[in-house]
Amino acid sequence: MTPSSGRRAIIAGIAGQDGSYLAELLVSKGYRVLGFLKKNEGTENLARILGDVVLEETELVRKEDILRWTRLFGPDEVYNFAGMSFIPACWDDPYRALEANTLLVAALLDALRADCPGARYYQASSSEIYGDPPSSPQDENTPHNPMTPYGVSKLAAHLLTGLYRKRHGMFAVSGILYNHESPRRQAHFVTQKIARAAAEFSLGRTDKLRLGNLDARRDWGFAGDFVQGIWMMLQQETPADYVLATGVTHSIRDFLAAAFDRVMLRWEDCVETDPALVRPVEVGLLVGDATRAREKLGWAPKVGFEQLAGMMVEAQVEKARSAAG
Repeated sequence: MTPSSGRRAIIAGIAGQDGSYLAELLVSKGYRVLGFLKKNEGTENLARILGDVVLEETELVRKEDILRWTRLFGPDEVYNFAGMSFIPACWDDPYRALEANTLLVAALLDALRADCPGARYYQASSSEIYGDPPSSPQDENTPHNPMTPYGVSKLAAHLLTGLYRKRHGMFAVSGILYNHESPRRQAHFVTQKIARAAAEFSLGRTDKLRLGNLDARRDWGFAGDFVQGIWMMLQQETPADYVLATGVTHSIRDFLAAAFDRVMLRWEDCVETDPALVRPVEVGLLVGDATRAREKLGWAPKVGFEQLAGMMVEAQVEKARSAAG
């Protein structure tokens, strides 16, 4: 199925990393795009396409509003990236995590069932639904075992999406995405902290970067690659869930080395560990098996690990220089 110009898509969480990359992709394909963003949320990630999308400020918690928007816009596709994605914040407020990551999904799915049953729905799932998995790598059939409130909230949304697909015959799928980064990653994520520190140290910073467990490993890819796979999921003949991952893990130390190498500095001279920053419960070895996506979608990541770290550092160098005048 190849969309023609004029197809309509709603993106919840359009101003974030994934939402903004997807919005650019859809606009390039001739879609009309309605995006939901949080009240007072910045739109710098949408700078290239601000004139090509319609934006609606909302907290996305009222089902009545969701019903109104879906009726007025009549979307062909709906992509949900909204919610709480920072795991420490979900430990601090698990109620809010469930509200944002699960109840919103229930409202979206039921609104589409009632008023846009032909619309195709994408749910942003997460490798955190596997938590401490019994084996590695993980694929779509790996048992779920979340270890954080975030993982629990995302698993509930993942299961709801599958239930609406089975019970109501909806084209509703979940993308089980492993860690994916970019220059648009929010500042409080560890990869962006490292990229920013590498840039600032190259420009004269002196206070050390404090981090938690440097041995923690993740399967890191580029968000721009991942949204290509997300779009492909909704273009298939039949709905199915897909893992998107690189299949390779790297440690925080590896990311530090790649980032600081970009500015020709030794990370060991710029970083100190802080036990207070270690997660209260660490997940197991999360590494994804994207065989289904490769075989069914023809998807594969293009940007490698060192290239990803480098592009994030370069973006932070440019940002720091601009701020300095």
